[in-house]
Amino acid sequence: MKVIGLTGGIGSGKSTVSQCLAELGAVIIDADKVGHEAFKPNTKAWREVVTTFGRQILTPSGEVDRKKLGEIVFNDPESLSKLNQIMHPRMYDMVKDRIEEYRRQGVDVVVLEAAVLIEANWTPLVDEVWVTVAPEATVPERIKKQRRLDEKQTLARIRSQLPQEERVKHADVAINNAGELDEVKTKVKELWEKLHAQKDCG
Repeated sequence: MKVIGLTGGIGSGKSTVSQCLAELGAVIIDADKVGHEAFKPNTKAWREVVTTFGRQILTPSGEVDRKKLGEIVFNDPESLSKLNQIMHPRMYDMVKDRIEEYRRQGVDVVVLEAAVLIEANWTPLVDEVWVTVAPEATVPERIKKQRRLDEKQTLARIRSQLPQEERVKHADVAINNAGELDEVKTKVKELWEKLHAQKDCG
């Protein structure tokens, strides 16, 4: 089984590439969804987050309001660091268990889609790191459209992340997502075929 770590900054087209890989037959582990599960009410992570940031981050039903929490952590590096120290080790273990389960099932290719793959030191979980990159000028506009964030919120999220050039240093494959969707699909298909050619040779 091949495990690809797919990462990239917000607005770089990571989800587009992930969707293309899913259509080609890869099994996707979405770190965002794993984070949602780790946040479930009354789990250990939920209790630690509530103790650290206060009950004002909860919805009336007791769920973590990710928007409220985001407003706190994306404007304060120390708060973001505290949240990451709570969440990243738990998410690592959850992802590791999932990968092992897919291995037992005989899955061919697993893609771990994770914005924090490098920052959280999750690279030991994967065989290759694929990084999506996009021209910096196009990123804020994409985020505004996709996330419905204002300019201040958009810039806070961009600044909270690892710079694009730093991510690329860790990449086995860099996918430039500057062009049209068809161009990205063609590039991903080529990479997919190359991946399988390598496996057949192995």
